[in-house]
Amino acid sequence: MGCERMGGFLADWYLWTKALHVISVISWMAGLFYLPRLFVYHVEGLKKRGVVAGSEMDQLFQHQERLLLRAIMNPAMIATWIFGLVLVLTPGIVVWSEAWVWVKALSVVAMTVFHMWLAARRKAFLAGQNDLTGRHYRMMNEVPTVFMLLIVFAVIMKF
Repeated sequence: MGCERMGGFLADWYLWTKALHVISVISWMAGLFYLPRLFVYHVEGLKKRGVVAGSEMDQLFQHQERLLLRAIMNPAMIATWIFGLVLVLTPGIVVWSEAWVWVKALSVVAMTVFHMWLAARRKAFLAGQNDLTGRHYRMMNEVPTVFMLLIVFAVIMKF
């Protein structure tokens, strides 16, 4: 398929791609908001009940965290990236000289790094080596909100 023909194909499918991108983003954001909250419940639930790592309650939290990360967040992040890159390749959508594109791109990369940090924290719980408090996870729960605001305002306002 030639470059011009590919551009026409992407343009024809633009609205579908955009809709799938938005659906993927919503799913990914839901996980980015919820996983740190699960970590709060995990840390505080164990501490409150004097329960140790490896207990039945610990295993339940680990199961929920694993499912959220692997069944929802990872596929949603991958789909967000795929549909986002397809949108970037669609002719006439992105003007690289405009600041909003770079604000969005950097924010998406930062959200991906945050996603990876959450995955690393899950592994720390798995190994019984979590050293962060519920308060710390509560504060980290605000990180995706900051990126979401940057992205939405950048894309809508095109500043």
